[in-house]
Amino acid sequence: MKIKEIHLLTNNLPATEQFYNHILDIKTNRKTDQEISFLIGKTELIFINSTESINPNYHLAFDIPNNKLEEALAWMKEKVVILPVTKDSHLSDIKLWNARSFYFYDNNGNLLELISRYDLQNQSEVPFTGNSILHISEIGIVSQHVQDCADDLIARYGLDYYAKQPKQDNFMALGDEAGLFILVDPNRNWFPTDKKAEPFWTKIIFHSENEDQVLEVNQI
Repeated sequence: MKIKEIHLLTNNLPATEQFYNHILDIKTNRKTDQEISFLIGKTELIFINSTESINPNYHLAFDIPNNKLEEALAWMKEKVVILPVTKDSHLSDIKLWNARSFYFYDNNGNLLELISRYDLQNQSEVPFTGNSILHISEIGIVSQHVQDCADDLIARYGLDYYAKQPKQDNFMALGDEAGLFILVDPNRNWFPTDKKAEPFWTKIIFHSENEDQVLEVNQI
């Protein structure tokens, strides 16, 4: 599965542009008074002006070359606060997935993750910048009924469970190494924080089953 577009809500378009331009070093792709978009590797990330009374926030993971994690961490440490995973480390060792990653927030409180997946052949010899990000590989979907949500997405879109991730009652992953929907319930904290997952509107355009498909999520 390849995630082609993700549409999110924000309460602050100007601050969002500042963050992605100056912190992630990603140029604005296009903008209007009501939305702004960025090309993050092969994925278009679109922020839409929100009328929500609270600030919508999400979880996204961005793939980076698997020989660039420590370099990316050093680059980002100069720009944002990296969230600790343990008292001794900012790096998460995801052994089941053969991956490592680190986490930080954007201006909206979105939990962003830069992840290297070591089973992929995507090494790079170019110094790390925002242009080194390959694509958005994960988005969190929050549901009161995780199993029902998974069943629905599997039936509608021909998805399957991610082979490397055992199912849990409050955490499931659908997709494959290239793209994943991370399904959680609102009683679960987004790792590695103490912040509860919350459901907000999003629209995802992804390629699966040999065609582009559209998933619009409120709360499933």
